[in-house]
Amino acid sequence: MVKKLFSVIGREIRGLHEAAYLLAVFALLSQFLGLARDKLLAFTFGAGRELDIYYAAFRLPDLIFVSVGSLVSASILLPFFIEHFEKSHDQGKSFADSIFTVFFGAMVSVSLLAVLAAPYLVPFFLPGFADDPLLPELIASTRIMLLSPFFLGLSNLFSSMTVMRHRFLVYAISPAFYNIGIIAGILALYPSLGISGLAIGVALGAFLHMAVQLPFLAQEKLLPRLVRSLDWHRLKQAILISLPRTITMSAHQLATFFLTALASLMTRGSIAVFNLSFNLQAFPLTIIGASYSSAVFPALSRLFVQGDRREFLAKMILAARHIVFWSTPIMVLFIVLRAQIVRTVLGAGRFDWADTRLTAASLAIFMISVIGQSLVVLFVRAFYAEGKTKEPLLVNVASAGLIVVSSYALTKAFFAYPVFRFFLEDLLKVSGQAGTSALLLPLAYSIGVIFNTILHWLMFEKKYSGFSRPVLATLFHSFSASVIMGYAAFLGLRIFAEVFPLEKVWGIFMQGLSAGVFGIAIGVATLILLKNPEIAEVWRTLHHKIWKAPVPPAEVEHM
Repeated sequence: MVKKLFSVIGREIRGLHEAAYLLAVFALLSQFLGLARDKLLAFTFGAGRELDIYYAAFRLPDLIFVSVGSLVSASILLPFFIEHFEKSHDQGKSFADSIFTVFFGAMVSVSLLAVLAAPYLVPFFLPGFADDPLLPELIASTRIMLLSPFFLGLSNLFSSMTVMRHRFLVYAISPAFYNIGIIAGILALYPSLGISGLAIGVALGAFLHMAVQLPFLAQEKLLPRLVRSLDWHRLKQAILISLPRTITMSAHQLATFFLTALASLMTRGSIAVFNLSFNLQAFPLTIIGASYSSAVFPALSRLFVQGDRREFLAKMILAARHIVFWSTPIMVLFIVLRAQIVRTVLGAGRFDWADTRLTAASLAIFMISVIGQSLVVLFVRAFYAEGKTKEPLLVNVASAGLIVVSSYALTKAFFAYPVFRFFLEDLLKVSGQAGTSALLLPLAYSIGVIFNTILHWLMFEKKYSGFSRPVLATLFHSFSASVIMGYAAFLGLRIFAEVFPLEKVWGIFMQGLSAGVFGIAIGVATLILLKNPEIAEVWRTLHHKIWKAPVPPAEVEHM
């Protein structure tokens, strides 16, 4: 039974839409588990100081993960693995062993230094906690969570080989296990160990994220091992390309670090509101942007190696069109139904209506940039498929700098100019609500992301002329239908407010669901009237019954 299960998980998927939709299905599973995780956190703590500490404890481990763990990311290593394994299995395995050995040594060294320096680094990076009585809890939780970048880094390394063999299900199911570990920490460990129990759950989830890939790698004889003799020539090539990507990722992480530090100086619960709303907006990003980008990346890498520039552009246009097609209506629906979404997902226990209003407003601001976030992931993968990291590096550093500057400037303006504060609060329906300064954080983030998207788009269009026109055509169709859909959903909220009891969570859920379904029906009808080509492509893909794709024999090796 177990062998059959791993055989199904280890199936090979080659079609772009098939791979993207299967990735999306498992991303959806992971996101639902993530919603359950956040529901438990919100129920237990509300948007308060304890939840602030839990999220703040991620900052230092996250920085280590993007600065060291990203050196072995799939987006960097996949082209190298494809190149070396195409030549011979032994050469590819030798390269994997060398990468594993260097990563293992670097991560252990950095993590140990971070554990020792945590009492000094944590209050420095998070000044709002410097005199907080719960600072020792924050330091202890940070130290425990330092295990997670090690395991997640290994998982990144392993996923390069699973994706290389088109085993997308192995790659896609890992995040679900990560959330399972965190949920176990909330339910089983927090009652007896406090916030440290939550941190142990995070470390457990990271271990499971890695461990689920081990059976496939062992079966394919791809498990890397520590070696004394390193392939320095190939390592140097990989590191020279990885370093710019690491700086690219670190730039945005440092920007998030700054936002969290700023939030620690704001009203209690600001860090919690920022992270809860960020996790909610990540739902469509993970399902759409990450799924399409992950599915198309191996094809882009091979097409570049083969020198097929025309097909490379065609794959990019196809992926971008469908990212825009799916992201635009979801963006509009999330903005219109923000209060219903937040109240349904998080509203219970200690998470009261005031927390709901503030988190919903933050979610709406994040959603403005969700299309851009999805496209940036795709553009970055395209540049990495070409082995180019300079362009994403420069753009991400510039946009991260803009996020930092914008957050500082907006905070100054918020307190210096009451007109700006009243306008923002009135626009987002949070007038009279305490802690509205937290809304400046997602606003600064969205400004940086939109700037990032525009620069990446212009650079790609300059190199691959003809990219913009078909994608903008899809954007016009999708945005037009989404505006009509959003207005229909807004009307639906008013209609169904008279049908369901809004003092109950299930009533709010049914109001939002009914209004959303009504809006979607109107939006689909609009797309059909516009003769939108993406609708037809989606139907053809689903008609293939991708869930019934044949599972190849486990012993057969696939390129």
